[in-house]
Amino acid sequence: MKITGITTAEYQWPRHTPISNGLHTYTHSGLAVVQIATDEGITGIGLGGGGPIGRATVETLTPLLIGEDPIDVERLWHTMWVPKLIGRRGLTTRAISAIDIGLWDIKAKAAGLPLYKLLGGFRDRVPTYIAGGYYERNKGLKELQREMTDNVEMGARAIKMKVGAVEIGEDVARVRAVREAIGPDVKLLVDANCAYRHYDAIRFARRIEEFDPFWFEEPVKPDDYDGHRKLAAATSIPIATGENEYTRYGFRDLIAHDAAAILNADAKVLGGVTEFMKVAALAQAHD
Repeated sequence: MKITGITTAEYQWPRHTPISNGLHTYTHSGLAVVQIATDEGITGIGLGGGGPIGRATVETLTPLLIGEDPIDVERLWHTMWVPKLIGRRGLTTRAISAIDIGLWDIKAKAAGLPLYKLLGGFRDRVPTYIAGGYYERNKGLKELQREMTDNVEMGARAIKMKVGAVEIGEDVARVRAVREAIGPDVKLLVDANCAYRHYDAIRFARRIEEFDPFWFEEPVKPDDYDGHRKLAAATSIPIATGENEYTRYGFRDLIAHDAAAILNADAKVLGGVTEFMKVAALAQAHD
């Protein structure tokens, strides 16, 4: 089997109501995909590769991949990821991720298996949560509580809410209101989207410990490994991070700094499925 072409496509649509997290406001939703064609009629779909930098990266890498066997994912990953020239961190590695996911899609389709089985098939069900609790115009505590109870009524056993965009005392009141609304048996996750300095994250964490959060996600900047470590040592709440971390090397450093109890590795960001499996192995070695 040989790769014959690689294309990208992007889609965007407006949200009914803009939403905000600890640092950013979103007025639109969007989706970008990479499509990898082969001479055997199998097309691989990878998520990502959008925007000017993503498209340019895919275009730059395409000549290196045309004519190659898409099953050779490890070799092709190292063909693409050459940090002196392209990759390491940032949007170029995200574009590599999209291509790599598409290659694994081809590999799974060629094998006639869903990808999770091709990767080992440890389980056929995974626990999930509903992410919400964004800041929105005219959304007070009562509206926030109603949103969360609606999620629980739909069957959610874990819900996530945003923090970090308002004063600490106001966010503490929001966390308290959500815990009162969902009761003690539903997992409550809080996500700051990197909004805090470590000392403010410590203050906030100590004030919400009584509400038993399941995790405190992305409390500080992704590269502030020492800040993560100081926070993790100062609170009983498990720290989760990694959504904006790159490659096995970044996760190696998170682990080495005792920066997080839970690694939120994202294959669309860190380098694709190929690199995700290495990160999973690192996590298994430190469980």
